Amino acid sequence: MGGHCDALRVTLRVATLDNGSGSADHEATWLLGHTERLTFLDDLRRDGRDLYTEAVVQVPCRHLAPGPKGGARCLAHGYARALPPQPPDPAEPRQLGGDRFRIVVEGRAVTRQLLPGPRPRRELPVHALSNPCATAPCRTADHRRGAACCRDLQIEIVCTPKQRLLEGLVRSRKRPLLCKVERTSTFTLGAELISACSFLTEDRVGCVLHGRNRSDGRPAKPDLCSEWPEGAEVMHPGCVFGPARTGGGPERRQGVVCKLPAARASQRR
Repeated sequence: MGGHCDALRVTLRVATLDNGSGSADHEATWLLGHTERLTFLDDLRRDGRDLYTEAVVQVPCRHLAPGPKGGARCLAHGYARALPPQPPDPAEPRQLGGDRFRIVVEGRAVTRQLLPGPRPRRELPVHALSNPCATAPCRTADHRRGAACCRDLQIEIVCTPKQRLLEGLVRSRKRPLLCKVERTSTFTLGAELISACSFLTEDRVGCVLHGRNRSDGRPAKPDLCSEWPEGAEVMHPGCVFGPARTGGGPERRQGVVCKLPAARASQRR
């Protein structure tokens, strides 16, 4: 038994530069913001047209259980150790006080002052007036309600078919904290991870980046969160923005998290 029983170190594909560094900065800011169960170990690195980072997925193996006398044991192989199951590391801060935040600029994680600016032209209706997400019945796979689209995400783990041990360790993580593992390419595994965004406000529904701008005038809030793109629908149970399952008025219903372009749909569920 080892540290991989409590958490797992992996290489994550963060973003692609196919749409320019500006779009990649938004994607990287979004991913690096989800720190509840992701600990990022170093700076982003570029390899060809992609950005990568080393991270620890703070999700234990589903076979890890408390052992006798305060230790831990493996339900799959019968191993035991004196050290008890370890809790996740504390979430890395992204809100640094006042108007200072940790975001990604030109492929690097940096601290920047982000000031309020003009409201975006195509603002999501969730923030146009009041915030209906505050009382929405949406939920993630662990049945926790509220702000589901800010508490789970799709990640891409670098893992080739030859890395059978790593793939086995990924697939054995505790569900539903990490689930829906599938091979997405010859060098990556896709998975769904429940890991809340560190840019959430104290009520755990609003976003501290909303309405703030970068120094070049672009919105600080990642573009896949702050606009209302057209395209494929990716759904959470209970989202207030979805089409009604039955006819009639605006009763509580299943719906979409965000209408994302088909190329980005795999990044938000």
